[in-house]
Amino acid sequence: MRSITLDQFKEELKAQGVPRVHLAFKCPICKTIQSMASLMLVGAGKSDEQVEGFIGFSCVGWWTNAGPGHGAEPGKGCDWTLGGFLHLHELEVITPDGVRNPRFELASAEQAKELMAANGWRFSERFERTANVSAASAPSAVESEGARQA
Repeated sequence: MRSITLDQFKEELKAQGVPRVHLAFKCPICKTIQSMASLMLVGAGKSDEQVEGFIGFSCVGWWTNAGPGHGAEPGKGCDWTLGGFLHLHELEVITPDGVRNPRFELASAEQAKELMAANGWRFSERFERTANVSAASAPSAVESEGARQA
């Protein structure tokens, strides 16, 4: 288990070098790389604000009925979410008030850029007007989740 502060988390996300909506995470079960754009493309929400609470917490396969992640076809996602009894996550983000938030591991900068390119044309046609694609900052869900748990 890797534990990092919220500031470290934001810095690692910023190092991916992609717009906020394309920040990428890796599911701990099926290893699928995914972003808010990925979630929007499968119908998890119509804007980055609607999906930011899911990114890094629920696999994209949850919305596609992909089923269990063990042995699943790579890249299709699975039905894993960090909200259950089993704690199989590899990363936790610690907010300034000391709350530990489970998260999917961050994808590498290369993986984030590859996913952005793969999602690019489909995403820009459907969502670019409604999504915040300019700011390369951390999703605010970690900060707000920490406040809810306190």
